[in-house]
Amino acid sequence: MIIDSHYHYESRLQPVDNLIQKMDQNGIEKTVLIATLCDLLPETGELLLKLLRFFLWNKPLRSLARKLSANFTETGDLILPKKTVEIYRHPDNESVARLIKEYPDRFLGWIFLNPADSEDFLEEYEKWKDEPGFIGVKVHPFWHRYPPVKLLPVAEMLAASDKPLLAHVGFGTHGDFMPLVNIFPKLKLILAHTGFPGYRDTWKQIKNHPNIFVDTSADAYVSERFTRDAVDYLGRERVLFGTDGPYGHRLAADRMFDNGYLKRRIESLFADKLTRERILGENFRELAGIQ
Repeated sequence: MIIDSHYHYESRLQPVDNLIQKMDQNGIEKTVLIATLCDLLPETGELLLKLLRFFLWNKPLRSLARKLSANFTETGDLILPKKTVEIYRHPDNESVARLIKEYPDRFLGWIFLNPADSEDFLEEYEKWKDEPGFIGVKVHPFWHRYPPVKLLPVAEMLAASDKPLLAHVGFGTHGDFMPLVNIFPKLKLILAHTGFPGYRDTWKQIKNHPNIFVDTSADAYVSERFTRDAVDYLGRERVLFGTDGPYGHRLAADRMFDNGYLKRRIESLFADKLTRERILGENFRELAGIQ
């Protein structure tokens, strides 16, 4: 079973019929949906992305990457070179629930929470946690601008119910996720984008924490080298296939997102069949309790 564990439902970029068509073409049985986070992002050139990855990979230069990618208005919107992008404070989990109900064999969902939006974010979790198809919680401390320690109440509930937490952490205090796993060692934590923004430094930090995983999304943040080195360092059991679709500039012939690009990358990087199977689906299936 091949599972894309990290995909943003964004119908303005990829309508659901095209998404299912691409899943079928690329042999992806299930996709785990995340509610839309922001207004449409402007296209970023590969040269700038390559520079960003270089700065992030080299710790002495990481402050330059922070200056490139972590600029926000006073109200929390993302400032990019070409435009300012509105960040949605309260993601629409209802949109994901509708798709899961319509296509229960193809889609699962993350409950997207933002503790910086409301003190009642746990009510949002309670609203959806028992809905069929929702398998855990997605959070974005980087773009929603809060320290992960704010997630302790939901981390406790996830650890108790054996459900995973997918987090896109950021720089400085917005990237300090260790209190979650130190207090709740049974918490299954997935760090998006192969451990952005620390990568190798993050892998060293989590090496002896077997309940912390990384995913392979997205091509903007994660190169072939990052993917290969993460598997070499953490082991094939700790890396999960995800695309971060439909964001990214890897497009298919129809100019829609190519859902199979990162799948093909994994297949080309790892000759061992068991390694491919673990990364492309088995790890996530076991982690999320999917039959």
